[in-house]
Amino acid sequence: MIQPVDPPPVRDCEGCTLCCKVMSVEVLDKPAGVWCKHCKIGHGCGIHQTRPDACRDFYCGYLTYPTELDESWRPVVSRLIVRLNPAARWIGIHVDPQRPDAWRQEPYYSKLKEWARRAPKSKLVVLVFIGRRTWAIYPDRDVDLGVAEKGDTAIATLVYGPGGPRYEVTRHAAGAAVPTEAQRFFSMK
Repeated sequence: MIQPVDPPPVRDCEGCTLCCKVMSVEVLDKPAGVWCKHCKIGHGCGIHQTRPDACRDFYCGYLTYPTELDESWRPVVSRLIVRLNPAARWIGIHVDPQRPDAWRQEPYYSKLKEWARRAPKSKLVVLVFIGRRTWAIYPDRDVDLGVAEKGDTAIATLVYGPGGPRYEVTRHAAGAAVPTEAQRFFSMK
């Protein structure tokens, strides 16, 4: 399973630039789901030497977890970027908006469900991002949390049910009261 600390990359991007499309970069005022104006699609970053830390410090899961994510997870094939955010305690799957169903295809969907089953032990929730829309992935269902507005917060609460413990994630509008027993996972941008 993916660990809460990113190891160094062991693979190369090999021309993949999907992260430059599916992820937001606040310092560049670049929203999720659109190509970065600095991206040379299929080649790399046009400002590689001066790129912001948010880009410099990012390695997708395909590059860093070869034993967990085989060749089928290569972003140019899967249309998915796997991102571990250990500080916020989530595994995010950023989906190419031109292939919004890619995360529901096999072998990806089974792996997301596996991670969701292990979420209480790993203390990492599984989230799917398609542009600004977010889905929470649970062992028994997927929940559309809707379109995130700037300042919205996702809150995870550990609940116990017939299938055992699991996290339930809810979205709260900016400024809304947050239950004290809940764990704040991240602010949506």
